[in-house]
Amino acid sequence: MAIEIIDTRRRDFLGAGALVISGAMLGVSAMTTTAAAADYKQNPFTLVYDGAIIRNEPGKVNIHPVNYKLNGLDIVANVYTPPGYDPAKKHPTIVLAHPNGGVKEQTTGLYAQRLAERGFITITADAAYQGGSGGEPRNTDKPQFRIEDIHGMADFISRFPGVDTARLGLFGICGGGGYSLAAAKTDKRFKAVATLSMFNSGRVRRNGFQDSQMETIQQRLQQASAARAQEAAGGEILYSGDANLTDAQIDALPFDLYRQGYHYYWRTHAHPGSTFRYTTSSLMDLMRWDATGEIALIDVPLLMIAGSEADTLYLTEDAFPKATGTRDKELFKIEGAKHIETYWVPEYVEAALSRLKPFFDRHLAST
Repeated sequence: MAIEIIDTRRRDFLGAGALVISGAMLGVSAMTTTAAAADYKQNPFTLVYDGAIIRNEPGKVNIHPVNYKLNGLDIVANVYTPPGYDPAKKHPTIVLAHPNGGVKEQTTGLYAQRLAERGFITITADAAYQGGSGGEPRNTDKPQFRIEDIHGMADFISRFPGVDTARLGLFGICGGGGYSLAAAKTDKRFKAVATLSMFNSGRVRRNGFQDSQMETIQQRLQQASAARAQEAAGGEILYSGDANLTDAQIDALPFDLYRQGYHYYWRTHAHPGSTFRYTTSSLMDLMRWDATGEIALIDVPLLMIAGSEADTLYLTEDAFPKATGTRDKELFKIEGAKHIETYWVPEYVEAALSRLKPFFDRHLAST
């Protein structure tokens, strides 16, 4: 077991982001950056990250938009194949799970492309009920569905030409990190698991961010229960997380996660499939769930990465020691990075990749 902090060159950024609201509580982040906005309309694959693929070329990473059925729902995903990809050969492969409110064209697309550049086949899909994938009511956000999304990506990519199913890894970012921990507890197809800026959606929806809403848990459960009753009776679908803030209001938000997240998701890396809102009734499922429950069932190598300055670091530091089922685990802190900055800031992305590549190389090595 190892815990390490790496120094990277620090810059000031004026960022872009996402916000999630549970009752009165905001739940994603915002940041201050000088990044120019990425226009999804300017990319044929609607990718919004710097250096994104604009065309498929021989000898380079290629992107393959795909779709498949999962429990009767249409799922849209992007598969990235590495330079020198040969469908007749077997390649190590990584499944990537996106953040809460995110879509495959944002940070998981960035990391999927960068990992493909390093020799892996990668896949990232829009969660069911979200983004370009099917499912009603829209923006239902329940842990069991997000976990099933990960199993479904593994199902699909296992049949993709050139995938070595004996060398399958899992990598989740933010909320996708918490759901990756949950999926890996029982899905033994994954030989190694990594998280970045892990967000325990259950704990935060239940207790509030940094456990700041403990006194309103029962009140918010009453609201979620009433929302479900209204849905069941055929009434209006109620949502949490809706917000439309000015730049000044964003800058006044109480946490880096909110400020930087709002800038990322609503300004610099905005995508029409990405939204902060989720059905209020989803809180009935979210608030009784926890990413760390039965985490000792994970018995494969585990790498958890987070920014040393992230206000979500407490969630990774809480989960890491509970993963007692594996002795091969590492907590890696990127010095100076905040939560949303790990999504796109070049130095911090490279710092994360500097750990991810050798981790997956080692544990997905050819047998």
